[in-house]
Amino acid sequence: MSADQAAGLRRRSALQPLRCIHGFFHSPQSTTRLAQALHRHGWTSLLVDPRGRLFANAPTQSLFDWRQQLARQQLHTQALPSGDGWHAPGLTANEPGLKAIAQRYDCLLFDASPDAPDWLPLPDMDQTLVLEVRAGQVSMQQAYALLKTLCHLQSRADIGLLGDAAACDRLLAACRQYLEPAFVQAVHSVAREDDAFAALAVRMADEGARPTARHNRNNWNMALKHGG
Repeated sequence: MSADQAAGLRRRSALQPLRCIHGFFHSPQSTTRLAQALHRHGWTSLLVDPRGRLFANAPTQSLFDWRQQLARQQLHTQALPSGDGWHAPGLTANEPGLKAIAQRYDCLLFDASPDAPDWLPLPDMDQTLVLEVRAGQVSMQQAYALLKTLCHLQSRADIGLLGDAAACDRLLAACRQYLEPAFVQAVHSVAREDDAFAALAVRMADEGARPTARHNRNNWNMALKHGG
């Protein structure tokens, strides 16, 4: 049995939902580091490369582009220590057929663009967003614009911040001042942790250490219902 199949069976037998993680990172190494941190906690990831920067130079044997691969339900992936990597430039998370393929893994990890020009969540999955925030107005504006959009769309997700600690603190303060309290409860910063990626992996992999995304969704729905 392949590693990806074993991961899916392990997750389903434990009644754990599939998680979709969107890493809005400036550096491609950050996405890889998060996948490696998750792997140390027992998760096998499908690392998706919609920006075409992670696996563009990897050797390929496929005659089909990612759309054809999805249609055939046969992805041409690159084996990684943390799972599999998939070169899919231009793919969006709501692409038909993606969820069926994803069931083989513990999580989907997308290398997303910080300015998120056309980001879309994958429906009916637990969502985690990780935003890298740099010192400087542009990075903070990009991160806040994404959070504001998620709040207004009532998008339900767990959201982690890393990068420059002071910038993350300022971003959190702006969220608390201007965005819905029920939404802000799902936003946390690991920027002051010694190993931010390890801290994120612990939060994601250890369901006993924090409320699940589904629990956060229920809280968010209740707050909206009661005008919270």
